[in-house]
Amino acid sequence: MDFFGHPEPYPEQADGIDAAIDAAEEDGFLALEGACGTGKTMLALTAGLDRVRDPDSDFERVLVLTSVKQQLRQFETDLETINGNLPENYEPISGMTLVGKADVCPYARENRGGVDRENVYERCEGLRERTRNLTGEDGPATASQLASEARSQQVGIADSGADGGADAGAAAASYLSVDGEPTPYKPDTEEYGDTEYCPFYAGFLEDVPDEGSAAEAVPFDVTDLGHVDDDELVRLAASHGSCPHSVMGALVPEVEVVIGNYYHAFDPVTTGSMTGALLDDATYVVCDEAHMLEPRVRDLVSDAVADASLRDAEAELTRVVQPLKFDDEGSYTDDADLVRGELEDSDVTLAQLEAVRDFYGDLREELDRRVKAHLDRERPDWRANLADLDDAELPLRDPDTPQEDEITEWAMEAGHGGDVWARAEAAGAVVERVLNELEGEDTQRAAPGVGRTINAWYREDHETFFRSIELDRTWDETEPPESWRRAFNARFSLVNCLPSEAIGRRLAEFGGGVLMSATLEPMDVFREVTGLDHLEDQGRPVVDRTYGLGFPEENRASFAVDAPKFTHSNRGSPGESNETRLVYVDSTAEVAKRDGNVLVGMPNYAEAEWMAGELDDRLDKPVLLDESSGDRKTQSLKDDFFAGADKVLVTSLRGTLTEGVDYRGDRLAAAVVCGVPIINTAQPRTQAVVAAYDRQFGDGFETALTVPAVRKARQAIGRVIRGPEERGVRVFLDGRYARDSWNSVRSHLPEHEREEFQPVSPDMLSFALDRF
Repeated sequence: MDFFGHPEPYPEQADGIDAAIDAAEEDGFLALEGACGTGKTMLALTAGLDRVRDPDSDFERVLVLTSVKQQLRQFETDLETINGNLPENYEPISGMTLVGKADVCPYARENRGGVDRENVYERCEGLRERTRNLTGEDGPATASQLASEARSQQVGIADSGADGGADAGAAAASYLSVDGEPTPYKPDTEEYGDTEYCPFYAGFLEDVPDEGSAAEAVPFDVTDLGHVDDDELVRLAASHGSCPHSVMGALVPEVEVVIGNYYHAFDPVTTGSMTGALLDDATYVVCDEAHMLEPRVRDLVSDAVADASLRDAEAELTRVVQPLKFDDEGSYTDDADLVRGELEDSDVTLAQLEAVRDFYGDLREELDRRVKAHLDRERPDWRANLADLDDAELPLRDPDTPQEDEITEWAMEAGHGGDVWARAEAAGAVVERVLNELEGEDTQRAAPGVGRTINAWYREDHETFFRSIELDRTWDETEPPESWRRAFNARFSLVNCLPSEAIGRRLAEFGGGVLMSATLEPMDVFREVTGLDHLEDQGRPVVDRTYGLGFPEENRASFAVDAPKFTHSNRGSPGESNETRLVYVDSTAEVAKRDGNVLVGMPNYAEAEWMAGELDDRLDKPVLLDESSGDRKTQSLKDDFFAGADKVLVTSLRGTLTEGVDYRGDRLAAAVVCGVPIINTAQPRTQAVVAAYDRQFGDGFETALTVPAVRKARQAIGRVIRGPEERGVRVFLDGRYARDSWNSVRSHLPEHEREEFQPVSPDMLSFALDRF
């Protein structure tokens, strides 16, 4: 109770906190489904902080992972609430939110020094590398000298303006200010001799002791500050003259609460460079929005190599190999010694570099052959109609049958054996070092990433991983008029069909924690696909809790309308008119015509467009259509929906407006979910995932597709009631929610929702709504 931020917990919160602590004491995990209003954020933080501050516990920190920015802010708010209500003799809970370089780099935030939010990653890596080279063991300067020289220039400028007037104004303007806070450096990067460097990074290195922890370079005492967000981090670090991103990295293992996203625990690149120190049994992990854990981690542990990246990697290899070739006069070029030195320091030979380069060229030719063959077969007139082509996926094996893929087979027949696949990653590393030396570090090299993916393609198995060629529509005027490359971005895709092993392995590195969401049920499926069952087999307890809505039942009406199943075989295409579509329009309009804002979720964007058009003809209130678009347009649509008179918003259940959006207060009076949003099963990638789940869990379609689809539907329905005073209507519109049948999904609803969502026939829906 010392850490709980409010006077008293809800009964569900108290039970959940006890369950989480009990599990953690045995190195275990709590899988928690809690409806809106359960107080999951405060529950998880309280349990984790109890373990961290307990002197008999081995936990040292809480790591929060969430995929939704709104939820990230909720953790920040709840941590501030906890700090504001701690007993007087308690030190504040120290915390920090992890953000990207674009959010904390002083130059990027102010668009100075040739750094902006687009190039910050490449520019930062180059500036850091040059700063390290200047201050390294054989470098011409120390970090202290670089930082002092940058500061001394400002002192001179400031002195010249000491008499006031215009000179004083110029002196003030000569300092880089970040969010109005002055820093000790000028607005641009510095140079030592002819070498550009970052004075902020030099300032950080200056403070790092020769022996000891990098945390000693942090120029402020985080234990006195409570939670530090990105704005405060930049203010405190940059005003001192230190690099905020480096300070953030140094603080990662030091603060008691670290708030980030799934990348910070599951992405190999991020954990290798920033958060690796958190991956141990002293960390209590909180996975929020855990129903998204499986698809998000699948993306993170899958890989791809693009046609353009192969082209660039081939060119980079040629650039490195070329200096070792005789020119027309029979003499070596000037760069040959550098390349020879790098090769001598590595285990890669010139012949192997050339073999990898030739392989990449042949691989692009094979890609070209396969894409042309596919288009000739599917669209013989494609060269004259490039603008009409659609996305496509070309499987490289039967999705249902694990076997070696066609590209690996082709490579062996073409003379590209295992050695060239295995050496690709090392060759990429050599290319990066050589070109950084020859051309500078500010350019992102293609060869290292391509090499890693090529190596993984050859190394990974064919049961867990599915390989294909993916074609994504684009338009590139620089490509020839009849080239498919004008119409497509192409890539070799390596998809991890079964991320449960990767998830389970990573969770096993933590000492325990909570995985939570408003939609985890059915728990047995969730435990399987996230590897929790495997942890339990290893003797680490996994307990689960499910809590329904704690708000007054009389404030909500919940219906499962027994309409014909909204499947493609029943409804046909969006342009068709039939009895099934008429039932769905009638029922949706019956809800949408009533007072208040109404959210309508459809299985995909094509069906959303159809429904919006039908409702627009029937309703007196405005109908807004959400289409697949960028964040800015979606935000504008959401603002329009919230403003002014009542409206209807129609969207796809696989879009961004049915999850993680706060429709609190009177922003939403009703939500209608039409159908079960199961993804297109015609895609080879989807078929491969289902087949892999079949082999692993028994019922692949149910586990991989149906259960996630029902969670999507439940997320949309959950937008309506967000507080104890709110009233609203929730409607599942499809017979599969209403009654048991061979493809019913009613059993995938938790028991409390099955009790609330009573079946009602379409012709009785109006009467039921009138009664409410």
